[in-house]
Amino acid sequence: VELVESGGGLVQPGGSLRLSCATSGFPFSVYDMSWFRQAPGKDLEWVSGVIAGSHSGDYADSVKGRFTMSRDDTKKTVSLQMTRLTIEDTAVYTCATGRNLMTIGLRGQGTQVTVSS
Repeated sequence: VELVESGGGLVQPGGSLRLSCATSGFPFSVYDMSWFRQAPGKDLEWVSGVIAGSHSGDYADSVKGRFTMSRDDTKKTVSLQMTRLTIEDTAVYTCATGRNLMTIGLRGQGTQVTVSS
């Protein structure tokens, strides 16, 4: 089982980044998938999710209207398009199975997103 995130980096406030998560080793299409993040000194936070069989994302209020999550069941990938980034979006972003913190399961190592001027 593997979930490998990519696309993180340093971006200025107001900028955009696109995160990707490549998966293997489990039946991706039947799993709900989510993005989580953890900022320094803070708890893990659910960011967005797309349930199995859907292409419509749900979002935390803090990112709604700025982030867009998508999944590709053929390629077994999920992505997170992040726009209008703020300093408060700085965190390690992790993709995982599950639709929220209660159901988080398989997860990757994460990718660092730093928003700074």
